[in-house]
Amino acid sequence: MQFDRHRRLRSSKSMRNLVRETHVNKEDLIYPIFVVERDNVKEEIKSMPGVYQLSLNLLDDEIKEAYELGIRGIMFFGVPNEKDAIGTGAYDHNGIVQEATRKAKAMYDDLLVVADTCLCEYTDHGHCGVINEQTKDVDNDKSLPLLVKTAISQVEAGADIIAPSNMMDGFVAEIRAGLDDAGYYNIPIMSYGIKYASSFFGPFRDAAESTPQFGDRKTYQMDPANRREALRELDSDLREGADMMIVKPALSFLDIIRDVRNTTNVPVVAYNVSGEYSMTKAASLNGWIDEKAVVMEQMTSMKRAGADMIITYFSKDICRYLDEQ
Repeated sequence: MQFDRHRRLRSSKSMRNLVRETHVNKEDLIYPIFVVERDNVKEEIKSMPGVYQLSLNLLDDEIKEAYELGIRGIMFFGVPNEKDAIGTGAYDHNGIVQEATRKAKAMYDDLLVVADTCLCEYTDHGHCGVINEQTKDVDNDKSLPLLVKTAISQVEAGADIIAPSNMMDGFVAEIRAGLDDAGYYNIPIMSYGIKYASSFFGPFRDAAESTPQFGDRKTYQMDPANRREALRELDSDLREGADMMIVKPALSFLDIIRDVRNTTNVPVVAYNVSGEYSMTKAASLNGWIDEKAVVMEQMTSMKRAGADMIITYFSKDICRYLDEQ
């Protein structure tokens, strides 16, 4: 009987573990949390089962649970009580994300806070920058100074990493210069430079209450049909000073993660976005899939494609799965 030598290395669980090429670790994970300014709120997001909007006064337990599970990277998204045309709450010294950051850093100094630097959650129109009243499109150059102010306020609150997600042209260069001028030379930029105008963002917009009130974001986010454009964005952001690159979404863009990994040696981050989470969770709740097996296969696919880190709403679940192994 012929026995393929490759099958010898699959003969038992211990053997498979020994020769496994790709691993998902707790250290790879960044956990997103939605924080609201209203008091005493712990409200499950209907389109994201198991994910909640949380008030500042209820945030301690969530941070403590994540930390004790082994998570060392978190990302806050803020939902302010008031919004305006220029996203003032994004760069408010006492804004919701700034206050959440102070709370997290006071609890655990070694917990890394990644700051999502954008205006969309704070503008009354839901776009990622200031609107030009004549063209009714985002005014790129007028938006950049506000994004710089946002980044500086986040670092002043204790953020360890700035992750600008606005997709304005030149945003990395402007934020890098602004941080350096303010003396924050040691703060790295994790750029959302490869962010597609994806249909998978819908549940996030429910959670962050940031759905555009008119138009869409296709003029400043990337066309999902384009592959080579991602490498142009990568090259641009690296020349402007990006230290890490995010590819968002992850599952539909594994080829892009691999392209980026093959092209650069900086850390690559996969963002397992809300729509990907919600589809998996819905299928699991209907009994159609084994959630643990599917989630771990998805995470492994992102790591195998070349991601060093994964931003995912499944972070706490993954930590529990790893503890069970």
